[in-house]
Amino acid sequence: MTLIDKTISTIMKKRLLSVAAAAFFGMALNAQQIKFEEYDLPNGLHVILHQDNSAPVVTTGVMYHVGAKDEVKGRTGFAHFFEHLLFEGTPNIKRGDWFKIVSSNGGQNNANTTNDRTYYYETFPSNNEQLGLWMEAERMRHAVINQVGVDTQREVVKEEKRLRMDNQPYGNLFTTIQKNLFTNHPYNWPTIGSMEDLNAAKLDEFIAFYKKFYVPNNATLVVAGDIKPEQTKKWIQEYYGGIPKGTVYPKNFPKDTPINQEKEVTATDPNIQLPAYVFAYRTPGNKEKDAYILDMLSSYLSSGKSSVLYKKLVDQEKKALQVAAFNQGLEDYGIFAFFAIPMGQTTKQTLQADIDAEIKKLQTTLISEEDYQKLQNQYENQFVNANSSIQGIAASLATNHVLMGDTNLINKEIDIYRSITRQDLQNAAKKYLNSNQRVIINYVPEKK
Repeated sequence: MTLIDKTISTIMKKRLLSVAAAAFFGMALNAQQIKFEEYDLPNGLHVILHQDNSAPVVTTGVMYHVGAKDEVKGRTGFAHFFEHLLFEGTPNIKRGDWFKIVSSNGGQNNANTTNDRTYYYETFPSNNEQLGLWMEAERMRHAVINQVGVDTQREVVKEEKRLRMDNQPYGNLFTTIQKNLFTNHPYNWPTIGSMEDLNAAKLDEFIAFYKKFYVPNNATLVVAGDIKPEQTKKWIQEYYGGIPKGTVYPKNFPKDTPINQEKEVTATDPNIQLPAYVFAYRTPGNKEKDAYILDMLSSYLSSGKSSVLYKKLVDQEKKALQVAAFNQGLEDYGIFAFFAIPMGQTTKQTLQADIDAEIKKLQTTLISEEDYQKLQNQYENQFVNANSSIQGIAASLATNHVLMGDTNLINKEIDIYRSITRQDLQNAAKKYLNSNQRVIINYVPEKK
């Protein structure tokens, strides 16, 4: 075989592999279609059902549209506190028995809170689906909130804050970003809140918070996995249908005026030896297409070792120990920030100049077609790998309904990323990443 023949053969093999890969990818994307059914009970509870009989497990989750932003100044930390408090029990589940019931029936459970919502879930073998539904209904109908539970969980939350934030290097960095990026909007404080606020809160304030937000018409129930939908609907009606409807209050949060002048602040951390420099921008909320574009932009800049910032500042020039651009999507606003820890004698000015140079490139030059295709492949891959578990599917369905207003984004979100062009990326950089729109945070070691 001549060299030309070998070359032609190699090209043909590559083409055949590309065709095969495309066909496989197409099948994978088609297989990714997640079917679901949704409806509302008369009391306003939104229900989403997803049937997948491939494995004998069922996840029951309830997402309440209440997060840290629903608190008031002086009483922060309530939403996250309830993530702990509502495992204390109910009139039918004795204090300390919640986790015992779950584990003794082959299940697992957890909860998590963000600025925008709180989510509780149990995953059981499918023969215990009814148990999961009953337990979440118990939590919604009549959770026990008493002084013993409040005092116990207050200490748990204090320890969590010490462990994850106060005693952790760079543990309060994101809190510092929120505090300085938002002035009026309640994204100003962290999800865990203030220990002083929780210490000052009285029992009747916790009870009032529960009655205000833990109502069926402020909740979405998702049941995903090895279910028989008609039987599941009967159980849902039996356990949830009689829970009284509450009042859902409008979310009229104060807005922040646009940042039009660069601001610089300094914060200290007793747990660090090296400073970190942050360049943070306030961006649109999750529902805006620009939020997706900025997400892709952050991946281009710092996702993986071949990304622009890592390759330049860490790998090649050894100016930074760590560098990243991250996009934190929230319901009302977003946070886009650059983060860098200098290497050796590298100054903040040097890192800032290098980051600004990359922003300027994005604003004036389209990224290469090769880099653009790499990004698209990355998001295609994420889409195929996402929702690979019943727990993941349940959480995605609930999140898309509660925060995005469209449950079916679980199937079509990839189309939004596919529609993003190189010009869109350049336009977003020009619109949102200007120096007069940012807060610079010098996060430095506390002087001993």
